[in-house]
Amino acid sequence: VQLVESGGGAVQAGGFLRLSCVGSGFTETYGCMGWFRQISGKEREGVASISIPFGYTYYADSVKGRFTISQDKNNSTVYLEINKLVPEDTAIYYCAVQFGPWCGNPNHLRPDSWGQGTQVTVSS
Repeated sequence: VQLVESGGGAVQAGGFLRLSCVGSGFTETYGCMGWFRQISGKEREGVASISIPFGYTYYADSVKGRFTISQDKNNSTVYLEINKLVPEDTAIYYCAVQFGPWCGNPNHLRPDSWGQGTQVTVSS
């Protein structure tokens, strides 16, 4: 299993980013893909998750309304769109996958595999 994130970068507050996570090597039919972030000096937190293949979405309360998770089954990609970026969104963003039929609150995931992360830096 391999997960590769991309799309991070340096943006100004109020801007928009779309992060991508391409998965490969999956042999399971069902899973839960999650996006996590780790702010410097803090524990990694889950921000969004999506059930594979059904597409049900779940969000941490702290990001509801600004973050959108989606999937493109054709190219095995999960996206995280972040609107109205604020400096507090500065973090390394990771995608991860937990195999099996359960999906829900991203902070309840116990991922089987992680990507390498992509840096998001928001300036004021």
